[in-house]
Amino acid sequence: MLSDIQIFWYNHNMNQPITSKVNEKGHLEIGGCDLADLAAEFGTPLYVLDEVTIRSRCREYKTAFKGRYDNTLIIYACKALCNTAVLKLLSDEGIGFDVSSGGELYIARKANCDLKNIYFHGNNKSKKELEEAVDLGVGRVVVDNFDELKALDAITQKAKKKADILFRINPGIEAHTHEFIQTGQIDSKFGIAKEKAIDAVKLAAKMKYVKFVGLHSHIGSQIFDIKPYIALVELLCDLAGSVLAETGIKCEDINIGGGIGIDYTGQDNVISLDAVASEIVEVFKNKSQKLGAPKLILEPGRSIIGTAGVTLYSIGSIKDIPEIRKYIAVDGGMSDNPRPILYGAVYDALLANKANAPKTEKVTVAGRFCESGDRLIKDIELPKAEIGDILCVFCTGAYNYSMASNYNRVGRPAMVLVNNGISSLILKREAYEDLIANDVVL
Repeated sequence: MLSDIQIFWYNHNMNQPITSKVNEKGHLEIGGCDLADLAAEFGTPLYVLDEVTIRSRCREYKTAFKGRYDNTLIIYACKALCNTAVLKLLSDEGIGFDVSSGGELYIARKANCDLKNIYFHGNNKSKKELEEAVDLGVGRVVVDNFDELKALDAITQKAKKKADILFRINPGIEAHTHEFIQTGQIDSKFGIAKEKAIDAVKLAAKMKYVKFVGLHSHIGSQIFDIKPYIALVELLCDLAGSVLAETGIKCEDINIGGGIGIDYTGQDNVISLDAVASEIVEVFKNKSQKLGAPKLILEPGRSIIGTAGVTLYSIGSIKDIPEIRKYIAVDGGMSDNPRPILYGAVYDALLANKANAPKTEKVTVAGRFCESGDRLIKDIELPKAEIGDILCVFCTGAYNYSMASNYNRVGRPAMVLVNNGISSLILKREAYEDLIANDVVL
């Protein structure tokens, strides 16, 4: 195992896996595996995850809070990447899980994750999902609205089983990130208005099997500023104080969500986990003194898995439009990484089989799908590309496979986990038969 793993904020390329290096062939290597060899063995497109980076990020989070506030729980946001092998690895590191669907809960169970450390999210959980959560006895159901609270009350009464709940609060805090991944602003589909929180707690207190145990909020994703988190800690602690004063009920959990940004381009001004922990804990300790030492919960997803992943593509064609643009087309695109076309996400890349070669031309990386907007990277400096070269796109661990589709009836890529020179297939490539597995022929 990785007992001697170093815990550090990346001291090389912050948008690459920790184990990235160029080998004697001039090829990029991750986890001791030559990426050109991986492409040849498993085919492309191919998702590659570095085990050392994943474990290191988990331990960085835990180490940053240990000693500062020991009653802290780190839970992984499964929406970033939900795969049985990945969840098992995270569970081995003592991480809990934020699930937002019955499917994510099912995978967490298959990975033998501790149900007591599962927090079930979602703004419109189905009756079936709520029944599953109650039947399994998940640690917490994060209730998003009054309708869900009433539905949960009916389900628990019928099952005669208890459910511990957090209320998701809309804090009215706007984080500086893309509007599609802001979640804490007033105009949001998520959460109960903070002005209605005490009403919600009072209503829950009347229910036989539903027990209110805390507050949750999430302000967005890909955030580089600590100030919104400090404001959120203050708001939730003050709200917990008001709940205690008006109802006599203590908040056992205060969950501030996730959203810490990662360095996609090598130029993003990321904040260190040590600084995050230091500032958050200082404020949290001060504000929660009269609350009975509640558990502090964080829900990182992208910042655990994002930089651990890369995607490998084969270059299939090159189109040079003189004085306008040069395109290199790869065998994937918006189906396996929809983030660029969804909200203009920017990525960095290199040619894995020419990792040391000088960058001599500016190109745009085009995908293979039938949309003009299917461009993975616009205007990137690369070595002179040739058909058959392997393009490695960095920081694809989060929200690539989890948001992938079968557009144009193309199968989703395979995924391998690499460590110490060993590559393990953890997700099979979809075949044509998989594409029609659920089709019904009349």
